[in-house]
Amino acid sequence: MTLNHRIGDLNRGAIEGVDVVVAVLDGSDVDSGTASEVGFAFARDKTIYGYRGDIRLTCVRTLVNLQVQYWIEESGGRLVRTVPDLIFALNGVNNP
Repeated sequence: MTLNHRIGDLNRGAIEGVDVVVAVLDGSDVDSGTASEVGFAFARDKTIYGYRGDIRLTCVRTLVNLQVQYWIEESGGRLVRTVPDLIFALNGVNNP
């Protein structure tokens, strides 16, 4: 098994072992690995929160890729713009 394959397998196990995933979505476009993890987490019924502190918009003037936003919101999570908002959102998950 190659190192890349082992790392990917560990990442898969980490996502499967949690209830909530927090994805950092900064950059001119969402990192392809992060987008993949968001999609995988959604497929595994995880709640996903996306943090986007970057002020740039995508080429279609949205915060993030529309499919990534869909996975996040459809999972029951949401996009946030600040760390305090992320902490508040996560506390809402833990303390409904």
